[in-house]
Amino acid sequence: MSIFNVLELLCGLALFLYGMNVMGDSLKKSAGNSLKMILGKMTSNPVKGFLLGLGVTAIIQSSSATTVMVVGFVNSGTMTLLQAVGVIMGANVGTAVTAWLTGLSGLGSTGAAVSGIVQWLKPDAWMPILAVIGICLVMFSKRGKKQDLGAILLGFAVLMTGMSIMSGAVSGLKDSKEFANILLIFKNPILGVLAGAVLTAIVQSSSASVGILQSLTTTGAISVGTAIPIILGQNIGTCVTAMLSAIGAKTNGRRAAVVHLLFNVIGVTVVLSLFYLIDAFVNFAFVDETIGMWGVAGVHTAFKFLCVALLGPFYKGLAKLATIIVKEKKEDGDATALLDERLLNTPSVAVARATDVTCQMAEVSTAALLKSLELFKTFDSKLADEVRALEDKADQLEDALGSYLVQVSACDLDAKDSRQITKLLHIIGDYERISDHAVNVVESAEELHDKKLTFSAAAQHEISVLSTALQEVLTAAEAACVKGDLELAAKVEPLEQTIDDLMNKIKLGHILRLQKNECTIELGFVLNDLITNLERVSDHCSNIAGCVMEVAEHGAMDMHKYLRGIRRDSEEYRAMVEEYRQKYAL
Repeated sequence: MSIFNVLELLCGLALFLYGMNVMGDSLKKSAGNSLKMILGKMTSNPVKGFLLGLGVTAIIQSSSATTVMVVGFVNSGTMTLLQAVGVIMGANVGTAVTAWLTGLSGLGSTGAAVSGIVQWLKPDAWMPILAVIGICLVMFSKRGKKQDLGAILLGFAVLMTGMSIMSGAVSGLKDSKEFANILLIFKNPILGVLAGAVLTAIVQSSSASVGILQSLTTTGAISVGTAIPIILGQNIGTCVTAMLSAIGAKTNGRRAAVVHLLFNVIGVTVVLSLFYLIDAFVNFAFVDETIGMWGVAGVHTAFKFLCVALLGPFYKGLAKLATIIVKEKKEDGDATALLDERLLNTPSVAVARATDVTCQMAEVSTAALLKSLELFKTFDSKLADEVRALEDKADQLEDALGSYLVQVSACDLDAKDSRQITKLLHIIGDYERISDHAVNVVESAEELHDKKLTFSAAAQHEISVLSTALQEVLTAAEAACVKGDLELAAKVEPLEQTIDDLMNKIKLGHILRLQKNECTIELGFVLNDLITNLERVSDHCSNIAGCVMEVAEHGAMDMHKYLRGIRRDSEEYRAMVEEYRQKYAL
């Protein structure tokens, strides 16, 4: 084998890895919403978890990606360790699909003797068609499902081309005595397992290392006895990706990665021991026979099903063993842990997770403002401290979400997820400001308490009416954000207009009371600060609801133009304003 054959082999491997990466990324992007729905139905039932892992891995063509996602879910507390075990087992089986696809390149190798039907099954026959369709879809389709499909077809074509190049590069080894002697070393099961594990760890993909082994079978020098330990070792090597992703994870995240490692290590140990023990008594005749591409795929798949059959009933034991190996550590369980960077491998899932955390932030900021208003009924320093703690939490969430959303936006997203990210970036800014205003309201209440000042009965009544209106607008905006309730979102803008009117009336009322000596200038400063903060809160609520409605109805983000249009053109808007003016009349 010359240096040019080595370079050709490396070129084939590069194309294989690139094609698999393009195909996998496009599949994940195309199936984004389906993945979110599937992953949203995770259950502790191990059979359903197994099917979930199998299905997701078959879709995205990477057990490593699925396992890294699982580590992320367990790390963020979305999935329990027991749920993860079933999904990891399914992911191990799902990755066998790639080996069967790459095995297609072994069809029709008997040349002229191959029948016409089998000849058409050869990738050389239909791969150019897929490549042409793929490039047409990529070049002439607008961004969307058709372009994703084109990328999938192109990725598959590149993958199979790389497989073909690798097979051609090693074809000359079939007559090499040196190569045959090297292969004899790997008949030692321990060395075979190590070789498979190291190769897979280097290329970071069991599918790629299995593809390399399949290409070597074209030499006719690989026997079943040599292939089996290498294939089993490849299943250990694929654990490296998950183990690396667990670095810096919380306790349960690391345990999920250890479960993946234990499943494969125990499976390899048991299956290999049983195989050689039985072979010692029976002397399997097929051990010295040569193995083909589909033979490798068959052994690969059989091993995975055997592991599930052997270890599946003991899934609780695997979780317990991982718990023993990775000791419990005291950790902070704040919501920002949900924003796991491992989920960036599947951007649609990361967007869904960011949406969940934004909803939590909405609840935190809303709670902060509502609690601050209670201080004007009965002052409580502990309640004031709670508001400040909530404001700190809202700040942390806003910082974490902002950074995370920027990272997600750098991924390859479909139009829907791109709009969602833009919407979330607007919303978190508004909710962070609402929590800031809550602290300002607390400071106004503290000023009254410290100076032993009391609003007049008329002012207290006006503040009570304004607070009630504000509670309604906050609740409507939160429902719009958390539940996507467009009916409640439509009520926010008329409520905001009503609150603006109330603020003007309260200011006028204060001036009249000053003229009658029923109020003081000092109380006026506090009152003005208070109603200004509450009016700005209602403005932020308007921004939030307007953002939700604009994206839902038009997929655009010209929010202020949208809100101006509502005020100018909508009879329904004017009717709601009049209704709220009567409801909150002073």
